[in-house]
Amino acid sequence: MRTTSELLQFLLAPAFTAMRDLPLRKKDRGPLSWYFVITLLVLLAYGLVIQFSASYSLSYQESGDSFSQIRQQLLFAVVGVVAMFLLSFTDYRVLRYLTWYLYAITLVLLVAALLSNNPTNLEAQCYRWVEVFGVTFQPSEMAKFSVILGTATYVDSFKEKRRGLIHGLILPSLPLIPILLLILQQPHYSAIILILMIYATMLICGGCGLRWMPPFLAVAVVGVVIFLNSQQNYVQKRLDGWTLFSYDTSTMTDQTKQSVYAIASGGLFGLGIGNSRQKHQWLAEVANDFIFPVICEELGFIGAVVCLVLFAALIVQGILIAMRAPDLFGSMLGIGIMGQIAWQVFCNVGVVTNTIPNTGISLPFFSSGGTSLLMLLGEMGVMLSISRVGNARIEERRRRKREEFAKKLDGGTRRTTYRRRTTAHTI
Repeated sequence: MRTTSELLQFLLAPAFTAMRDLPLRKKDRGPLSWYFVITLLVLLAYGLVIQFSASYSLSYQESGDSFSQIRQQLLFAVVGVVAMFLLSFTDYRVLRYLTWYLYAITLVLLVAALLSNNPTNLEAQCYRWVEVFGVTFQPSEMAKFSVILGTATYVDSFKEKRRGLIHGLILPSLPLIPILLLILQQPHYSAIILILMIYATMLICGGCGLRWMPPFLAVAVVGVVIFLNSQQNYVQKRLDGWTLFSYDTSTMTDQTKQSVYAIASGGLFGLGIGNSRQKHQWLAEVANDFIFPVICEELGFIGAVVCLVLFAALIVQGILIAMRAPDLFGSMLGIGIMGQIAWQVFCNVGVVTNTIPNTGISLPFFSSGGTSLLMLLGEMGVMLSISRVGNARIEERRRRKREEFAKKLDGGTRRTTYRRRTTAHTI
């Protein structure tokens, strides 16, 4: 009995500690990084407008209601923004106590997806979705944040030993293997590639095993390439349809071909918002992975550049927030979150422009998917929590410098004033 109670106490102690330290302390409640918030809200509004334009035709065909998909996406966006601001008042440092809980939940959900008879899985002939409390989502989305949180916790815990091979590369990679193997069984190759890129980015930025990193990355890249080329399924078909330096569209996959047509027909200023032709049953996944061609077709090169500039501004500001974090854990957590945004944008735009082989990676804040949007906005709430604590520390340092400067002015040595004595001379 005593052993059982001690075991429960050991397992639940981190959760109780996290609940106790969850609210952000008053001294750490610095101002929000409003430029980051404004950029994010503009990007989100831009994404919702494009989402409605891209989805209303398909929504009408499927349900007879042009607003069915955007209504759901807008609801998730509102809930996500509220959750984001609420998370900004919590202490991001409590997440380190929840690392293993989230890791265990991720593994359970990944296994549940493999055993699920969800209609989405049967229709897509893969096992990527799971239904929890009536909500269908991909556990691989949670796996991304689980890897980010786990890597940040590890780098912070072993920061004195992270430059060696064992503690810098081998040990942090061990918890990653079960996640990758389970996602491989789904199969979901794009999620594996994205997780590996996020993980490698965090290790490099964290200074983990840099001496051993080049051969480590070389072996990983060669292994991934050999594995993908050995697949005799849709992966090989997509690799065969990738023609980077060819203008011949006949060898492209149909989806990539229609995407290139949409981008090319937009020109400089586009056909006008809502006037895309490719979204009318020509381009598959037009409201999801292939939503960027709709931007190019309707708003042209200018609209595409505005979209990419907004993403670049968000990523740069996020990196600055991570660099101003008061501890290594906050910096690594921020780098991981912004690394996820950066790599998803890079891969999504690369796919739709035929720069890289076709793979299913969504465009953050634009592609459909309510649970994915909630996860992203939750991660933005973590970024705002990091910014609050970092800004509070910066303001505290500035206040101390002002006080020290004022003391020097008030308590400085006073200069002695010498007056010349006048002597009376008699003639």
